Amino acid sequence: MDIPVSTRATTRTRPAPLRHSRTWDAGAPCIAEARDAVDALLSRARLAPERRAVQDAQLVVSELVTNAVKHAPGPCALGLELSADGDELRITVTDTSVEPPRPRPPDPGRVGGHGLNLVNLLSDGLEVTPLPHGKRVAATVPLTAAHGG
Repeated sequence: MDIPVSTRATTRTRPAPLRHSRTWDAGAPCIAEARDAVDALLSRARLAPERRAVQDAQLVVSELVTNAVKHAPGPCALGLELSADGDELRITVTDTSVEPPRPRPPDPGRVGGHGLNLVNLLSDGLEVTPLPHGKRVAATVPLTAAHGG
């Protein structure tokens, strides 16, 4: 008995990651817009990550955008990329300062200056990439308990 053999190759394509980007010209961006962008991107993906994961991602984006506004003159940009499997959200903020962010030592008596420590706690670490006219700061936030905990 002859068995027909298909010569057509089958390939599995992974869904493309969902992305969002926003650039603010000179002038302060609205930090709430950055938090809302996280919520909108996750809603677009029709994911239902735990509320805590969404809040973690919103806090990380708030801290990174706030640092860009506070420490870098000029425009800044936000990039969000949800992994194809929905397990993590990569947050990037580009600004015009060449100085890398420096976390301060923990001090419970100090008001402010805890943002980068929070980012490191809530994400898989901070990456800083020098650019010709500034830097890009990136953090990846786990969205599932199995991924990050």
